[in-house]
Amino acid sequence: MELAETPWSEAPAEFELAENEAVIWRASLECEAAALRRLEATLSPDEKLRADRFIFSRDRDHFVAGRGILRALLGAYAGRHPSDLVFRYGPQGKPELHLDSGNSSLSFNLSHKEGLAVYVVGRGRSFGIDVESIAEQFPGEEIARRFFSKGELEELLALPPEARCEGFFLAWTRKEAYIKAEGQGLLIPLDSFDVSLTPGQPAKFLAGVPPEWQILSFRADHNHPAALVYGGNPLDAVRFFSWRLPLQSET
Repeated sequence: MELAETPWSEAPAEFELAENEAVIWRASLECEAAALRRLEATLSPDEKLRADRFIFSRDRDHFVAGRGILRALLGAYAGRHPSDLVFRYGPQGKPELHLDSGNSSLSFNLSHKEGLAVYVVGRGRSFGIDVESIAEQFPGEEIARRFFSKGELEELLALPPEARCEGFFLAWTRKEAYIKAEGQGLLIPLDSFDVSLTPGQPAKFLAGVPPEWQILSFRADHNHPAALVYGGNPLDAVRFFSWRLPLQSET
């Protein structure tokens, strides 16, 4: 499935999450200093250490904002203060929440590109989400020849030249989202499965993926295509919100 125009809404008054729905959030990581300090105060010691390893201050600030916003969102859904949340990491580094049994079904994933982040929150499923920035000078065809499947490369080269850049990034978000949902990282070769990539056409898995995986393509904004992949039957609903300070958990 692909959404021609993603229906972004302002944050809801209540952070509710039905059993068979997912909520996708987008957020700018460009925060004012006061907001950044509030977000940083919720981070764990290991997250602060990771932040301090960045060489450039902009990268550090984006990491702090990204993790702080994640904590604020998950805290709002879990009914916890953001600083109380504890993360665990899978063998390939995929994060998950360590919560008591009452909230153990809460699941999430996140991605960011050039100061824009997207998050997905749901229950009882494995999620993968990815966002990219369309860059006209990016050597997409060269990378596709190295990493895409034969079918994907053929579909890409069949596009008009002016559509190939967008097609490449549509494919890339869909493939990355699936790999993240599986939680196996680079253990899954990019050319071992096929996704559709023609702009304006539905997002689909074409080969190499078990049938229980679902895919949704959307746009974080006009220049940032994104994709969500999740396991299980199709969701009843996917809602889209734009994040703004403050969240309820911060007031």
